[in-house]
Amino acid sequence: MPFARLAAAPTPVSRVGLGLAAVGRPGYLNLGRERDLPPGRGVEDMRARAHDLLDAAYEQGVRYVDTARSYGRAEEFLSGWLAAHPQATDLVVGSKWGYTYTAGWRADAASHEVKDHTLATYERQVAESRDLLGDRLDLYQIHSLTPESPALTDRALHERLAALAAEGVTIGCSVSGPGQAAAIHEALAVEVAGQPLFRTFQATYNVYERSAGPALEAAHGAGRAVLIKEGLANGRLAGEAAPTAVRAVAGELGTTPDAVALAFVLRAPWVEVALSGAATVAQLDTNLRALSLPLDEERLERLDAAAEEAGEYWRKRAALPWQ
Repeated sequence: MPFARLAAAPTPVSRVGLGLAAVGRPGYLNLGRERDLPPGRGVEDMRARAHDLLDAAYEQGVRYVDTARSYGRAEEFLSGWLAAHPQATDLVVGSKWGYTYTAGWRADAASHEVKDHTLATYERQVAESRDLLGDRLDLYQIHSLTPESPALTDRALHERLAALAAEGVTIGCSVSGPGQAAAIHEALAVEVAGQPLFRTFQATYNVYERSAGPALEAAHGAGRAVLIKEGLANGRLAGEAAPTAVRAVAGELGTTPDAVALAFVLRAPWVEVALSGAATVAQLDTNLRALSLPLDEERLERLDAAAEEAGEYWRKRAALPWQ
């Protein structure tokens, strides 16, 4: 499968991927966007920011990029960058379907995206993704799968996803919410013609939210690739917003809280890729410092004090403003 190219990548920086959620649209539920983004957040300004980040990431060895149909124009921005960089054949591209962007390029929209995991949405969105990304689409994931999603039991959808896999696209799923672990276990059992359908699992896992850890470890043990999103908890683990334990460890190591938070994720042996959701090149640079941070057992134990119960974590996430 194309996604397996990461396993043979020549640089450990491939363990950090670049997510485009924060720069594909003007509004997102991340802290600090008023500082991080160009004034006005016009389409061309955001395209330029996305391209700057892709330039910096590729130059520093990052070889995985994550986008989605609902990330505004992120697929379009990535498509333009790929066209301008034909030498970047080793960049692995992942996208997601299942949410439709509805904000009309407004940060203050009443609705930013609508979830629908039906076959009809898949058929529409896979055509849109492939129209923009063509044969550069390596990984296609169901976006924010939960235990109650019809995508877990829709056999017609499974057959269509298997057909895409037969064309060489890896099929995966991202999970979301306090039931992440249950969704992972259910998805692990989905087969088509006796073969596992989902080859990758993307989940929220960070200093605060650890509930999916055992399920992700099981997925890794079953030969599936594990990707981690929201390692910085939508900005709650970065800068002054980070809890005391994270800031203290960062101070001791002469680095920044975001680097410590991502190092916590990357220290898990079952994690293949942790996503940076950087909105600036400077943020990407500090995120990448995570690869060389020594988090010993004593420091990890101190970070344990910041852990939250899953329901509490997801309630706090839901309360974050789109801005």
